[in-house]
Amino acid sequence: MLSSLPDPIATAHISRALVTKLRHHGDVLLSSPVFTVLKRAIPAAEIDALVYVETAAMLEGHPAIAQIHCIDREWKRQGLLKQARAERRLLSTLRARRYDLLVHLTEHPRGAWLARVLKPRYSVGRHLEHAHRLWRSSFTHYYRLPRTTPRHTVECNLDALRRLGVQPLPSDKRLVLCPGAADTARVDALLAQHGIAPQGFVHMHPGSRWLFKCWSPQQSAALLDRIAADRSRIVLTAAPDARERVLIDAIVSATAPSTRASLTDLGGALSLRELAALTQRARVFVGVDSAPMHIAAAMGTPVVALFGPSGEVEWRPWGVVHRVVTSSEHPCRPCGNDGCGGGKVSECLTELPVDRVYAVLAELLAQTAARH
Repeated sequence: MLSSLPDPIATAHISRALVTKLRHHGDVLLSSPVFTVLKRAIPAAEIDALVYVETAAMLEGHPAIAQIHCIDREWKRQGLLKQARAERRLLSTLRARRYDLLVHLTEHPRGAWLARVLKPRYSVGRHLEHAHRLWRSSFTHYYRLPRTTPRHTVECNLDALRRLGVQPLPSDKRLVLCPGAADTARVDALLAQHGIAPQGFVHMHPGSRWLFKCWSPQQSAALLDRIAADRSRIVLTAAPDARERVLIDAIVSATAPSTRASLTDLGGALSLRELAALTQRARVFVGVDSAPMHIAAAMGTPVVALFGPSGEVEWRPWGVVHRVVTSSEHPCRPCGNDGCGGGKVSECLTELPVDRVYAVLAELLAQTAARH
């Protein structure tokens, strides 16, 4: 394959494009503007997505996406024969789409393989230092990430299109997440059941699949006590994960009895799209660097986000009123480690004062009250 082609690409030759994002839920949501930009730049083209099956909900209903194709990581656990059959079915489906453009948004080696097998007219992948020769010769175009200055992940995703000569407009860059009517109806019914009015509660999601990104249960409970003392209703959520359920139980048990009267625990009870519908109804979202934080931003809900070892420049709430709370006492952050020394506990979070977080939340609540 050619290592590069003259820029920009000829968009008139694009009738179908495939965008791949083989990462976690938040990463996939942060790729949603790529589809918006492509559809605006090539309105006659059909734009497909390739993601892991568990993350497909992040893109379902996106108005710019024609089809979502999925990889199920369970295939690997079903034996070589079943995995081979599933991979063959996927490849047959992708080949039948006859893509003219492949946009590969990660360093996953599958992208190079797809570029060679699907043979699109154009393909773009990330420039990787010291990449294998096969990677270096698989794509027609390569885009570079910043070498020194951090850049938000949304912009890094869009750099793949900029490399092709497709320039985003500011209005293209918003996150797109579309909960369905059934998701919204179930959430509205749950809120009514608990006597909670829309815009009448604080949504707190203290967990993350990476627990080293989380505050301690005692700190979360102390913040809930402060919120409840202001006579604010609180809805607490968590993923349907045993570790997050343990975290939520520890938080609730550490709160004052008076707080529990203001607290509704929906931990593990909502799908991702129902979570989006819930946070859309919230006055403010409070959480850590996680997929629910990005979901809140996509739904336009003001966000208070606690950041520890991960970088807020790359991962902050995108396109929404927000406040990021970090520790100024730990100049070592953001380190990107899974806890200090890899010990799964991040002192830049566990030593973050509750008073500081509450002051930021109170400021944002006052700002949202003024808007209403």
